[in-house]
Amino acid sequence: MEPSRNWRRFYMAHRVRICIGIVAALVFLWIGYYQPDTGVLDQNFLRRGLNGDPESLNPHYFSSNQSASVLRDIGEGLLRYDSAGILVEGVAEKWSISEDGLLYEFKLRNDARWSNGDPVLARDFVSAFRALVTPDLAARNADNAEHILNASSILRGELPPTALGVYADDPKVLKIQLSTQTPYFIQLLAHPSMFPIHEVEILAKSENGFGDIGITNGAYSLAKRVIGSEIILERNPIYWNNAETYFDRVTYHILQESAEFVRFRAGEIDITENVTSSSFELAKREYPNELRIAPLLGVYYYGFNLTNSIFQGEPNLRRALSLAIDRKMLVSKVTGRGEQEAYGWVPPGFHGYESQSIAESEMGQAEREALAVRLYRKSGFGPDNPLTFELRYNTSDVQQRIALAIQSMWSNILGADVTIKNEEFRVLLSNIHAQDITEVFRLSWTGDYNDPQAFLKLFESSNQSNLTGYSNPKYDELIHLSGKEEDEVERSKLLQEAEALALTDHPVIPLYFYVSKHLINARITGWEDNILDIHPSQYLASEKETEDL
Repeated sequence: MEPSRNWRRFYMAHRVRICIGIVAALVFLWIGYYQPDTGVLDQNFLRRGLNGDPESLNPHYFSSNQSASVLRDIGEGLLRYDSAGILVEGVAEKWSISEDGLLYEFKLRNDARWSNGDPVLARDFVSAFRALVTPDLAARNADNAEHILNASSILRGELPPTALGVYADDPKVLKIQLSTQTPYFIQLLAHPSMFPIHEVEILAKSENGFGDIGITNGAYSLAKRVIGSEIILERNPIYWNNAETYFDRVTYHILQESAEFVRFRAGEIDITENVTSSSFELAKREYPNELRIAPLLGVYYYGFNLTNSIFQGEPNLRRALSLAIDRKMLVSKVTGRGEQEAYGWVPPGFHGYESQSIAESEMGQAEREALAVRLYRKSGFGPDNPLTFELRYNTSDVQQRIALAIQSMWSNILGADVTIKNEEFRVLLSNIHAQDITEVFRLSWTGDYNDPQAFLKLFESSNQSNLTGYSNPKYDELIHLSGKEEDEVERSKLLQEAEALALTDHPVIPLYFYVSKHLINARITGWEDNILDIHPSQYLASEKETEDL
């Protein structure tokens, strides 16, 4: 007998409810098994803050610390830095240096592989190094290879890239011939610009320039990138040291500095790249054990565009703007996190090197300001003819506070009419490199290796990282002579003379020397403070996970 309509409706409704219940149960179970990267501590995920979107994840085309941090996770050079900032073996398992310091020979490990399974070979370094110095490719860190035989001539277009002193006679042996002794060269081999690049990627990037690379050889691989939001890395299971890598996924969240603290308090990120001055005191009170402050080889500065702006050929005007800034007030009232005011370019702390300072560093601030006014007027500016220009900085609360403070100093002391403009970090870097519309810009520089040359190279005329356009033949000659000098004392004297010369010319305004400032979730282990502030993700772990191993 056919059921009644009411019974049929009840039956169908009951079936629907059962189906919904089953689906809900399955969804609940799925959520319990797989939860997105939102702060659940039982997941083997690491969540890091990044104060700006990397302009490129290609070793040849990056220039920011943000890019370098990610590149050190997805790539690896002949050597690498460990969690303490100490140089250790990377793709090379051993190496030797000739008695004259000119020939380096590296034996590559047999288990080094690309993320697509191909072995990492000596020829991958040869082709990457050749591309690094190819003039048409305009790699931004080409200067890191300048001490390799024939590199300078290749960069000037006098020799082909194949003439570079790098050789792969054996698939697993790389030889590098230098043109002159370079004590810090071994450190450069851990810099991302000296990473190998898979041949497929080199051919592709020669056509489209600044793109990210997909085939990598590091502890992690690039899984996803959302511009302005996040970069997701997945563990590379065929990485030669995979057994010592803890986290299966690393997510870099692109955040303003002020947002990092909020996300850290909410348990949504494990590591902040920075701690802002506005949240610093609160962080000290709430997270005394998680707050890490340490010395850092870094300088915060304002740079002048000397190529096509009103500051070209006006060292007295640049000097006036520098002297009008009260650096002591800046680090005590605006930044307030232990920074040291900077009257020189090279941070203190390099062994055997005496950092230089501008001549007025010993004056009181009132004296500096009075001299600034005289220089300003000598340059043709005053109440009836105020200097008008634009200062550009990356979008950030702390950068805005610094810019507003300095804008006020320039206005009150000199009467200058300064417009401040914030830009997304990638846009700011692009405009600075273009040297077109930018007049004065905010940036910082941290040492890639533990030698004063890491800072002084930025003022060489031919250096790709020279963002001001500063050019002084005498400065270039001093740097050139220092590269040939084998006596460390005499070399330091040459470098000190070069720094003093650049400070006299005022291509930049050094404002303060950095300290590193991070909040590290208490569950994270393996973090070690170091003056390079290098902390690859492969050395970090979760206290909970290490207990379960």
